[in-house]
Amino acid sequence: MTLDRDAFEQAAERLAPLIHHTELDHSVTFSKMAGGNVYLKCENRQRTGSFKIRGAGNKIASLIGRGERNPVVASSAGNHAQGVAYAASRFGIPATIVMPTNAPIAKIQATEGYGAKVVLTGTCYDDTYEEALRIARDENATFLHPYDDEEVIAGQGTIGLEILRDLPGVDTIVVPAGGGGLLSGVAAAVKQMNPRVRIIGVQAEGADAIARSFRAKKRVVTQYARTIADGIAVKAPGKKTVELINEYVDDVVTVSDTEIADAILLLIERCKQVVEPAGASSLAAILSKKIDTGSKRCVAVLSGGNIDVSFIESIIERGLVARGRRIKFLVRLLDRPGSLISLLSIIAKDGANVLTVEHDKLVLGLNPNETSVHIACEVGGKDHSARLLKDIEAAGFTVEIEE
Repeated sequence: MTLDRDAFEQAAERLAPLIHHTELDHSVTFSKMAGGNVYLKCENRQRTGSFKIRGAGNKIASLIGRGERNPVVASSAGNHAQGVAYAASRFGIPATIVMPTNAPIAKIQATEGYGAKVVLTGTCYDDTYEEALRIARDENATFLHPYDDEEVIAGQGTIGLEILRDLPGVDTIVVPAGGGGLLSGVAAAVKQMNPRVRIIGVQAEGADAIARSFRAKKRVVTQYARTIADGIAVKAPGKKTVELINEYVDDVVTVSDTEIADAILLLIERCKQVVEPAGASSLAAILSKKIDTGSKRCVAVLSGGNIDVSFIESIIERGLVARGRRIKFLVRLLDRPGSLISLLSIIAKDGANVLTVEHDKLVLGLNPNETSVHIACEVGGKDHSARLLKDIEAAGFTVEIEE
């Protein structure tokens, strides 16, 4: 398959009226943590909240340029949906988006807000694909694949052009990967302009079809895609994208959901940026040392920021627990006045903040004169929590850590 430099340059021209040229932000904090110079390509601040507007916009602009003005249909977990809906509205053509029933409410509402009709079916992208194809056939509409399409790939690859122009000396670009449209596009665009630059793909451990395909040097489809990163939860990567990835990408690594959650929390705390799990996977790979960043200029593509507000709380909670900032434990107390006060005074002396306290006298193994207390505390980190638990045990209390 051929996607030459001109394809990416032409895509950039088509997209100029539709998209933002997102900033490349150098992070002193993440650079210190990684041991290199870390830059953030902030596609979470792109129109529609993600990079997907680039591929969808280039595809629809190309269709219009060829005189094809049929309605369009797409299947998407959310970001491609919004990109297609926005681009279609800008060009004045109807759009129908098939989304999984568990798609974030914010993404459904945003897609409808851009004027598209939303049809809910299945539980992931792969489950919506056949329904979208059926609608396209029945309604004489054009199906827009979210990643396995050359014009979509060319649109996504314009991110690579922007990075090279904003940071000509870049050494490594780290790119999230689900179906592979973003990774293959960035890799093909960048490598044809500067083969020296390393391109690293990142997948979630529970949705690693592209990582497996890269190692096998052929397209591999997985049975499951289980991860908090819904934007890259894809079981079947694209045929075209895998071909390009195997040609241009230097490596593909995986990160855990815990590492992703930690990256989201750090982005909120240190950079004041809201990034969805898929978008934070690139930074997660850098901070978890899955990629050699020493003395290098490394760009993490933050591919999107569309995350349900209700989901942010659980992500933050998960990240705080993983970093030792929150701790939950059970303590057995004598069921008599003053016991709880004695325990809480130790916690207060150690400077921990009590979040919840819950009594439970139904725990198996308790003596009749005992009660158990479940406590959740906010602490300064793992060393602080270890000191707290040590002091509680030193006072004669029995402590059990809870997940």
